[in-house]
Amino acid sequence: MRFILITIIICLYITSLKAELFKPNPSIRPEEIISIQLSALQKNSIPFNNAGITQTWEFAHPSNRQYTGPLEKFILMMYSPSYIIMLEHQFHKIIPVSQKDDTAFFFIELTDKPGNKFGFQWTLQKVLTEGDYKNCWMTVGVSQPIPLAKST
Repeated sequence: MRFILITIIICLYITSLKAELFKPNPSIRPEEIISIQLSALQKNSIPFNNAGITQTWEFAHPSNRQYTGPLEKFILMMYSPSYIIMLEHQFHKIIPVSQKDDTAFFFIELTDKPGNKFGFQWTLQKVLTEGDYKNCWMTVGVSQPIPLAKST
């Protein structure tokens, strides 16, 4: 029994070491990026502590990173009252609003752990400068939460 337990722990550790984050890529569409971010935030502590926040940070637009970064500062921001509701949330729905050549707007409906419903405006822009992220869609802004309904 002890051998099995040790084997399971080792396997979980190796799996967490191999866990790789999705990286910006020009082939990833805006809605897919939001889905990656929200799904990661929904399971924030899997496969490691703040994995969801770290994944979300990967898709933060360079201009957004200047405002919210570095990652350690971004993590603190995500634990603030405005954004902690995204962590370990129950459900989310991504609603496309509009998309132009280099900007995409979405409305997100999100149900937090206790069952309260909130809305967020989520904006992505295509990176137009040279560099690793050229032509990649990345998150440039997320609004403060808009209360939609209280849990009963």
